[in-house]
Amino acid sequence: FIPQMISSQQNHVVTTIETMPPETITASPTLVQRIRKVFSRELLVTLALGQVLSLLVCGIGLTSKYLAHEYHANTPVFQSFLNYILLFLVYTTTLAVRQGEENLLAILKRRWWKYMILGLIDIEANYLVIKAYQYTTLTSVQLLDCFTIPVVLLLSWFFLLVRYKAVHFVGVGVCLLGIGCMVGADVLVGRQQGLGDHKLLGDLLVLGGAMLYGISNVCEEFIVKNLSRVEFLGMMGLFGSFFSGIQLAIMEHKELLKVQWDWQIGLLYIGFSACMFGLYSFMPVVIRRTSATSVNLSLLTADLYSLFCGLFLFQYKFSGLYLLSFIIIILGLVFYTSSSTYVAQDPRVYKHFRNAGHPITDTPTLGPLEPSVTYTSLRQEIEEEPRIRVA
Repeated sequence: FIPQMISSQQNHVVTTIETMPPETITASPTLVQRIRKVFSRELLVTLALGQVLSLLVCGIGLTSKYLAHEYHANTPVFQSFLNYILLFLVYTTTLAVRQGEENLLAILKRRWWKYMILGLIDIEANYLVIKAYQYTTLTSVQLLDCFTIPVVLLLSWFFLLVRYKAVHFVGVGVCLLGIGCMVGADVLVGRQQGLGDHKLLGDLLVLGGAMLYGISNVCEEFIVKNLSRVEFLGMMGLFGSFFSGIQLAIMEHKELLKVQWDWQIGLLYIGFSACMFGLYSFMPVVIRRTSATSVNLSLLTADLYSLFCGLFLFQYKFSGLYLLSFIIIILGLVFYTSSSTYVAQDPRVYKHFRNAGHPITDTPTLGPLEPSVTYTSLRQEIEEEPRIRVA
């Protein structure tokens, strides 16, 4: 019995970490490796796509400023109407020629009233923010327009069931800090544009527009991730052109008749429509790859791009705080996009949405699961313990 016991014990040999072969010990990642892991190709692509959207928003702002201040063409509804007409011509007609369940009539039969409400929300969001410039300051618009971000966070949490990590809230906070730095620079250089007599009214208009933007963005994220980008844009073109046309006829037809048309004004309207159409067409692509929150954080740099252009076009004063604010916003975006979010829902079917553009995957389940189970993370981060032979 004793020889057998000794023989069985000899099969289990204690090997300490010091006596393990070097190739079996995993070295801790170096600083360079950790930086490469954070600044992955997916993260860099995500940042680049967001900045493309910011440049389009910058183009929209510059053309609108030229039309309003240089040519006294205050026609925000007409400008939006041109964009919705382009969406109608491209995407609504695409839906009209499709067959089956993706046909325009089939979509309208199922959910026409939902898209009608969403179209109204989108139109009035654009109108309220542009209208606010007549009553309040540029600084107030820049600050209060950030109200879109907490609206998107809350709606995504409760309706899309998106769950965030601490690093995401840190990223949002850093981005808002960058906006505060930019506003502080505006005050220091005296860039107070749009001073009006009804500042409270203007601030309320900005808050209302920001809230509607948040609702529209979250609805857009749900549609493009679960239905179709073409369906969303086609419905926006249909209902947007209809309701903005009615609003144009009622509220802005007199202003449109005052416009002194020439080739320069025509080019500005064309430039505005091209930037707006590009923004509407490209934003669903970026939202599908990332999220509505990530897109809104990326758009915070649009004011800085407009400022840099204004240094040459409108002789704005420069401050080093502008560059600092740009760096801070980009740093906040890096924080936010460096980690993945997840969707908390019934564990029978759950999906993992990544900010960095990873595809949506369904995880199969084995055996019965209770619907009451709550997951705090869908990312498996369990590491295997090192195997130690014991004797």
